[in-house]
Formats: sequence, structure tokens, C-alpha cells
Amino acid sequence: MTTTADLETLLATHEDDAFAPGALAELDAREEFPDGAVRLLDDAGLPAHYVLPPDGDFSQTVRLLRTVARRDLTVAIAHGKTFLGSAPVWVAGTPDQAARLAERVRAGEPVCWGLTERDHGADLLASELAAVAEAEVHAEAEPELGAEAESGAHVEPEAEAEGDATAEGRWRLTGEKWLINNATRATLACVLARTDPSGGGRGFSLFLVDKHRLPEGSWQNLPKVRTHGIRGADISGFALADAPVPADALVGEEGDGIAVVLKTLQLTRIACTALSLGAADHALRLARDFATGRELYGRRLADVPHVRRILGRAAAAALTAEAVSVLSVRSVHTLPGELSAISALTKAYVPTLTQETLTSLGELLGVRGFLTSPPGSGFAKLERDHRICAIFDGSTVVNRAALLNQMPRLARQLSRRRTDTEGLRAAADLTAPLPPFDRDRLTMLSVTGCSAVQALPDLATRVREQGPPQAGPLIDRLLAELDRLETESADFIPVAGGLPSTAFGLAEAYERAYAAAACLLLWLENPPLRTGRLGTDGLWLRACLTVLLGEDDTDGTEGLDGQGDNDANAVFDALADVVLDTPATEFTLWGGAA
Repeated sequence: MTTTADLETLLATHEDDAFAPGALAELDAREEFPDGAVRLLDDAGLPAHYVLPPDGDFSQTVRLLRTVARRDLTVAIAHGKTFLGSAPVWVAGTPDQAARLAERVRAGEPVCWGLTERDHGADLLASELAAVAEAEVHAEAEPELGAEAESGAHVEPEAEAEGDATAEGRWRLTGEKWLINNATRATLACVLARTDPSGGGRGFSLFLVDKHRLPEGSWQNLPKVRTHGIRGADISGFALADAPVPADALVGEEGDGIAVVLKTLQLTRIACTALSLGAADHALRLARDFATGRELYGRRLADVPHVRRILGRAAAAALTAEAVSVLSVRSVHTLPGELSAISALTKAYVPTLTQETLTSLGELLGVRGFLTSPPGSGFAKLERDHRICAIFDGSTVVNRAALLNQMPRLARQLSRRRTDTEGLRAAADLTAPLPPFDRDRLTMLSVTGCSAVQALPDLATRVREQGPPQAGPLIDRLLAELDRLETESADFIPVAGGLPSTAFGLAEAYERAYAAAACLLLWLENPPLRTGRLGTDGLWLRACLTVLLGEDDTDGTEGLDGQGDNDANAVFDALADVVLDTPATEFTLWGGAA
């Protein structure tokens, strides 16, 4: 197994070849796949971490993928797609299916996930690619008794596809999937297919399709699609024409496809945060290097107050996104029954906050942020590449809608203040061993709500009692925001046929409450995060809460409390000092508690 330190060391030794920024930028400009970098990751054993059961550690998978994303998002997205493609089998496959797939994934075979179609996008219930059971095909094609039958002539059955011992239970897949990451390169594809012509929630099933077991002509690669970001990635598609797949290609039960997809997305949406965290690491490094190496009017740019404030606020936002990711990632093992809510709010919040952070750092870099060749190269590609992170596996709007559809239940549980205390503590304590992932505890809707948000009043009390005293006013504001959230959510009822645009503000408020809870939990459960330059006087905690509560005054006017933004300036200035003196790989909460 690969550790994050080992992987970081390996990537550092290849900064002049496979992971050379200039070489990766050239591949991007030519829209060519980064084969060398992907092969290096295969040889390093990274694919083994895409295998979740029975002893997989999801948090380690995310940390490793973040390490790659810190270098290049295209490589991380291209390589990490195998986890997304294989995850449905970890969620619903038989032990034999999981074992066979695990062996091939560990060997470096790429797997893609065929969900979307050209005319339907995220509307999976409109998918047209169809799977027909072999018995149905034979019934439809059964010839009437004619001269051949009457004469006793022998009619040969259709030849079997190579590798299939019997046609019994076999399926035929026909249709097209489009905008699929690694569709052309993958040897295996997990494909959502319509198995009931009438569709509906029980009208779809998942199949693990092996290209090598298909007869010639039944699988056709579709052309690569040119994209704004991740230009070198294999974003393409495939068309199946009466492609025969064996009975054991069915993942889960017939008709379970949509349910399995929704449960799988609870894992993949959280995994996507690794890409945003890596992007933030990369952007902070570029901004730090620019600020320390550039002079303006006779002094370092890093010494200009406004620049320091931008850098400090961006760092606080990056730490906030990390806190959300850390808690959610570990909750996969400790709170799987709550993932329907956790995954939706995490996927909505982390990429959105990270994109805003990249925008602010782009303003700091100025024209350097637009260059595609040295000096200052790297940021333009990074910013372009990250935009897709808010879209795939459900856009921000899709995830907020999913959260809002659960809001009545979440509101009831918030009013009751019930929490899974042990599960929450195990998720927040970064030194605690994680229990094995239990797929049987995944649910379509969280019966217990979201323990982190429901624990927020208690967490606020504990932080007030244990310090730091400077956080007191922020805690007061936080509880006031929670009271407002509780009042507004209590009256919210999802409207059939669509949600009003005003409702999405409620989803955003719930996301911020979860982010605040994540910060408080990590501070309380990890003593090392209360020491050192980041932890002294609760620096990182106060900075994160300042960002979450909007206490910083970005337009130069007074803060909401009428006292201006002196406190925000001070905390961001102090955090900027830490950023300027700390390597990107070490500016992290996760590493600080390990």
C-alpha cells in the first residue's frame, strides 16, 4: 500500500519528466492524454486504493488522490475515475464480483462509469440505453413453423460470444453513453441500462461490461469531446449494438440500478473533494510563490496588507473546505446511514468554495494568472480544470436539490438534537482507527438526519468552555445563524415539480452549519490541532469561522457588527504569515493531527 508521504516523494522525483509542469501543460495544449503520469501512478500501486472492501480505507484513498491533484488535476481525474467506475460493485456486487474486479483494478485496468447520455444529461430516468434479457430476445425472434420445421431441417442457434459458456441468463445491451471519462481507454465499464421499457425507479439495472468479452462490432468508441478544462482527459463515449453480456455482469438485482447509483454517489461525491483540496493546495502554492518573489513599489508583494488579506482569507477557505472533506470522508466508515445528506452538502459546498477561492487568488496573481507559459504558468490551467469538479457526479444545483428534498426530516432531527455521538467522535478524531466500510448501512434517505449539524449547539458550548476566548463572539454569531436556520427549515416543504430559487439559500445555510460543526469537531477531538502556529489561540478555527460567518469585509465597508473588519484583518494577516512560511504539503489539518 502507498502512503501519502511515499507518493509525494515519488512525484517530486519525477518533476522533470512524467510530472513536469511544463510537459503536462504541453500535453494539455495538444489535448493529449497524460500516459506517462498515469503509468507512473499505476506502477506506484495507487489503483489498489480504489478497492474499498473489505479492508479498504476510504480516507487514505482521498488523501492519495489529493496528493495527485495537487500536482495536476487532469491526471488525478483521469486516474481516479477507476474508483468511480468500480464503486457500484463495492456497493452492490456479489463477493465474487468484488473479488474479480478488485484483482483487475489492482492490476491497473481502468474502469469507467457509463451513466449519462447525449440527450438526457443528469436525467437518469430518461436514459435510453437498453438491456434485454436473452430469453426475451429469443422469444421475439422465434420463427413460425414453416417449411424448414415441417421438413425436419435443423436450425442452428446464434453463435455464442467468445468467453460465454451459455446463453442462459445473458443480456443484450444496445444504446449510447456520452461524456464518459475514460470511455475509450477503459477495459471495463459499469453501465446503467433500461431493463423495463416503461422505465421508472425500478426500470433500470447496472451491468459491468468487459470489452474483451464482446464480439467485434458490438462496442464502438465515440470520438473524444473537446472540453474547456482537463483537455487531455479521455472524455468520450461508447455505443453498444446488441452487445451480449453474461448473467454475472448484472450488478445487484434487476431493477436496482437507480438505487445502486444513488448509493454509489454517496461515496463518489465525497471522493470528489480530493480534487478540490488538491486544487486549493496548488493555487495557494502559486500565489505564495508569486507574493514572495514579486516586488511592488519597493517592497515585497507579500508585505502589502491587501495582498496578505487575500492570501489569508483564501487559506482560511481552503482549511474550511478541508475540514468538511475530512469529516465527510471519515463518516463513510462511521456514519454511513447519514451519507445521503452528508454527500450532497459536501459535494455542493467544497467545489463551490474552492472555485471562489481560486477566483480570489486569480485576482491576486493578476495577469500572471492568465499566462500559459512561464513565468506564472499553471494557474490558468488549474482554474480551467477545476471548473468541472462542481459539475460531475451531480452539479451544485442537483446536490442542493437533493439536500432540500430531505430538509423536512433534517429539520425535525435538528429540533430534537439527537446525534450519533460515537460515530461523530470517531469521524472527527483523526487518530482513531476506522471501522470497515459497511455497505449495508447505506440508505436512500438519512433516518437520523445529520449528527454534525444536530450537535452544533453542544459543540459550541464545549468550545466556549475549552477556549480559545477570542472565538467567543464568533460562537455567538454561529448560534444565531443556527437559530435562523432552524426556524426557516421548520417551515420548509419541498414543492412537487421543482424548487423555488429562494429555497437554495436554505441549503447553503445548512451547508455552512455543517462546515462550522466540522471545524469545531476537529478542534475539539484533535489536541495537536490546538498547538503550533495554526492552532495557537485557535488561529485556524477563528479564521475558518470568520469565513463561514461572512465576518470579513471584502468590499471595504464596515462589518456586520458595526465595528469594522479589524478582527478579520488580524486573523487573516496571522494566517497569511503561516501560509508564507509553510510548504503546501504541510499546510493542512489532516497532516497536523496525524
